[in-house]
Amino acid sequence: MHSFVRSGLLAATALGSALPLQAHAEEVPASAAPIATVSATVDAAGADSAAVDGEQRSSAGTGATDQGDIVVTARHRNETSQSVPLAIAVVGGDHIDNTGAFNVGRLQQLTPTLQFYSSNPRNTSVNVRGFGAPLGLTNDGIDQGVGIYVDDVYYSRVASSTFDFLDVAQIEVLRGPQGTLYGKNTTAGAINITSRQPTFDPEGRAEVSFGNYGYVQAKAAVSGPLSDTLAARIAISETKRNGTIWNSTTNKWNNDQSNTGLRAQLLWKAASNLEVSLAGDWSHQNTLCCATVFYAYVPTQKGVLVGGVLNRQYPALYDVAAGKAAGTNAYLTNPANQGFANRISDVDGELRAKQSIGGASLRAKLDLGAGTLTSISAWRFWNWDPSNDRDFTALRITTKSQNPSKQQQFTQELRYNQHSDALDFQLGTFYYYQVVNTNGYQEQGAAATKWLLSPSSDPANVYNLNVLNGLNSTNTIRLANTSWSVYGQASWRPLPGLTIQPGARVNYDKKSGSYNAVVRDAAGNLLTPGMVSTGTPTQKAQIGVLLPESYAPSFSAWNLSYDLTLSYDIAPDVHTYATYSKTFQTGGINLNGVPADATTGLPQTQYQTVAPEGVHHFELGIKSQFFDRKVTLNLAAFRTDISNYQAVFSSNNAASLSTLRGYVANVPKVRSQGIEADFSVRPSERFNAYANFAYTDATYREFTNAPPPIELSGGSTFSGTNCTIPTALPANVSPVSCNISGQQLPGVSKYSLSLGGEGNLPVKFFGKDGQIFLGADGNTRSSFSSNATPSPAATLPGYTLVNFRFGWRSDRDDKGRKIDVYGWVRNAFDKGYVEQLQVAPNSVGLLVANIGDPRTFGGTVKVEF
Repeated sequence: MHSFVRSGLLAATALGSALPLQAHAEEVPASAAPIATVSATVDAAGADSAAVDGEQRSSAGTGATDQGDIVVTARHRNETSQSVPLAIAVVGGDHIDNTGAFNVGRLQQLTPTLQFYSSNPRNTSVNVRGFGAPLGLTNDGIDQGVGIYVDDVYYSRVASSTFDFLDVAQIEVLRGPQGTLYGKNTTAGAINITSRQPTFDPEGRAEVSFGNYGYVQAKAAVSGPLSDTLAARIAISETKRNGTIWNSTTNKWNNDQSNTGLRAQLLWKAASNLEVSLAGDWSHQNTLCCATVFYAYVPTQKGVLVGGVLNRQYPALYDVAAGKAAGTNAYLTNPANQGFANRISDVDGELRAKQSIGGASLRAKLDLGAGTLTSISAWRFWNWDPSNDRDFTALRITTKSQNPSKQQQFTQELRYNQHSDALDFQLGTFYYYQVVNTNGYQEQGAAATKWLLSPSSDPANVYNLNVLNGLNSTNTIRLANTSWSVYGQASWRPLPGLTIQPGARVNYDKKSGSYNAVVRDAAGNLLTPGMVSTGTPTQKAQIGVLLPESYAPSFSAWNLSYDLTLSYDIAPDVHTYATYSKTFQTGGINLNGVPADATTGLPQTQYQTVAPEGVHHFELGIKSQFFDRKVTLNLAAFRTDISNYQAVFSSNNAASLSTLRGYVANVPKVRSQGIEADFSVRPSERFNAYANFAYTDATYREFTNAPPPIELSGGSTFSGTNCTIPTALPANVSPVSCNISGQQLPGVSKYSLSLGGEGNLPVKFFGKDGQIFLGADGNTRSSFSSNATPSPAATLPGYTLVNFRFGWRSDRDDKGRKIDVYGWVRNAFDKGYVEQLQVAPNSVGLLVANIGDPRTFGGTVKVEF
């Protein structure tokens, strides 16, 4: 048998590009698995219970109790999801695959309080309940507020969320602050991903899918013993798909998919009480991404009327930069300017989203009788090689814009868990070290001068001399990030049904970095900050576009997180809880550039560092099951108050030279509050359904110095704080700041809903027993703001997406073999929708969009043996 498994392991590697692995939750007999969701979803078989590797993993390894409960490791030990006193969404691997949720971006369609935004992998945000990361800006010196963990290893780069899920058993989305056990970077929540572990019983699985747009996805995995004490598992995946946006400038399809993933694991039972796991993974992505499409033009305060034309805004600038007279409205005849629904882009810059991510981890678990000691050591890397079009047009304005980056991290966690009838407790320590090296480059093109400079104030004729053509900036960014913490949590049961759970964590964080932007003109002449005052008109114009800057910020602080949860079991299947937690998001340093003094050109040092966020969180919840656990209903009400909220700013002051892409600073107060309801029903093994609803009211509570909205940006002078958007033509005056207290946080829909279900009938095919099934999943969300300062122009409409699947799956035979064959259609009604808006630089009124996938359809065959 061992030789068979060894051969199978080799075969899986060879077949990796043609066969896929089906990563799904471990099956429980249908009659024993009444529910597949806990605020989540049901898999195709209605069995989302998973084999998870908790601190006290059962020898059976099924991850399910006799009642078919879902087992989670949210508190670093095996527990049923209904008994954990926190709001948690559990999604099994089968449901992930069947609904096409192949990365975190697709996962948001199943968990309504999760929000995912990505203009490219580096500029990706994952938010829960409205919090997590500044929308639309990635800064090496700022941490995310939603922690991503794979097999207990922290992934510091959110770019990992754009990769395909690989050999996943289940995913837990923990909602609300998780600062005690998961650390500082979980002020909004955590995503806890569990992969399938090596087994001593031989098993394998393979899957292949084909679809429109040239979609091909293949996965494969095989697991089994190499000896009586050593087991191995290998999984591989490959995804290819043509682009879904036509680029009329390059005559190429953009936004394709090209992902490869590999994971290998060894499990060594070194002794009866000691298990050691060694895992390594590597994933690679190389796509023509990420093209934007025209969304809208909105008049700003930039420019003045010349012959009835706003000569410094998008329509006129497009005409002039394209070699036509302002006011000819040539931009209207461009097919790429006809709206996002036609899926046409005209960006001329090279597009590339190339990245590799991987690492290795060593986990050892020692059973000491009274408790379990666990050590997790991990090293990870992330290499990012991009190319973007930052002017978002077909014009030669910014010809190159790229920030290649390399990151390495090392983590070490040591924790001890102990269980007794009256008391559970956990003690641990965590160390984290990260190094980031980013080397950016930007170059302006032949149309930059006409686009970015005004001819009305041109004493040296710099406008006609095209002084910006060839202007370039080389940006060198360095970061060393160190964090250390100790933590503890206890669960004390003084009375039957009552549990008191206190927890605390002490963190020390230190960040040191540097930002150095060296600017040269086309002839290679160096520009210096002082030229903002002493330079020639040409040099002043050039520095106004690309700013030379150099500074070396640092930050360090101690912080304390603590929480207290009281839970009480009203009945065996009715659990209530109340939680208060005080935690923080670590402070940061701005490493994208900061505003500079308009007189000296020197960095304004007060913007170099960002203060930590302070988080106060309150939550009440009830988890209940009825009718012999055929119905589950969970409710949660929460309120999260954050002081010193970290948000994206842009300089809007005549005394400052603004950075190109904004910077992060603190907002005094924000708040998110809401209600979540999660319902699922399985009246019989022939039908299951779920519905998950979230109402989220996330607003600025105190933000009196916000940047003006898009409509009020771009003025040549700054005056007052009147932020009423005018109905008349622009006045060329922008407010110094705006009071947006009480307005909506970006990226948050007030209402979101996910729902779905599946029915099946017993049908025998090819002499095999099985079921024919029909399933549907849908999600809907209300409108949301796509800019830090809300405005009508930046508000995106809500949308609804619906997916269907239809097919046949066999019962598992006496040799453990199983086959599924089904067709699927995603975004079945071909809904055109916008995931995120971006604002073109220089306040010209151009809004472009990152749009979601169109209707896709195809078929899948998967086998298990």
